[in-house]
Amino acid sequence: MTSTTLNPIDANRQAWDYSAALHRQSASWQALCTAIRAADFNCFDATLLARLTALDIAGKHVVQVGCNNGRECFALYALGAAAVTGIDQSAEFLAQGAELNQLSPHEVRFVACDIHQAPSELHGQFDVLLITIGVLNWMPNLTAFFAAASALLRSGGQVLIYETHPLLEMLDPYSSTPLQLVNSYFQAGPCVDYEAIVYEGAAPASEHPSVWFTHSLAEVFSALLANGLQISHFAEYPHCNREECYEQYESQAIQLPMCYTLEACK
Repeated sequence: MTSTTLNPIDANRQAWDYSAALHRQSASWQALCTAIRAADFNCFDATLLARLTALDIAGKHVVQVGCNNGRECFALYALGAAAVTGIDQSAEFLAQGAELNQLSPHEVRFVACDIHQAPSELHGQFDVLLITIGVLNWMPNLTAFFAAASALLRSGGQVLIYETHPLLEMLDPYSSTPLQLVNSYFQAGPCVDYEAIVYEGAAPASEHPSVWFTHSLAEVFSALLANGLQISHFAEYPHCNREECYEQYESQAIQLPMCYTLEACK
């Protein structure tokens, strides 16, 4: 099967649904089921926590797009969020979120849908929209994505993005020469992966391919601006916020940017 015969949104939904069982088998899932019981549960690193604190989400309605099993949604309550909604198209991961709802003293509203087809009753309902690592690169068109995301916000609502830096897509962390550039920063078209989507350890083969897109920072900025979102903050960082295989790029003598935070206002 080639990238031209795949519908990226549908393919990725199936790939994530298939991978959900692997995440459930991990030690991380068992640890989460214990930790989520605390009212002050936190899973944010120092960088994201600082940006959320600066936004002051206390008393606000927050939505996370691409929420996975919703663990970050629950952590938003410890920062004072009034209500939290998580949107994801993987029903299998949202089933995990439903289990976490039974364990946590807080309750997250989960919505299973393709963000591009989010229910109209969600439009204009949120003060803050959160996007974290591993969302933008699943989207074939960022202008269309941010149009759908922006529709969820009230006037004056804010977007907070904490994502992997696109420069890392130029590297192969599994190579014997991992610092050698192997891909163009401006590569066009999708990358199709036939491995399951896991964060820890080796990924097993999967019969459900996933489709990944590389978007330059210019594409991200342009897509936000095209949808009337005014950029108010941007910062790059030298630490890893993605799969553990990328941690080898930290603390180099000549350091690469590895992730970034970006904020924009509607």
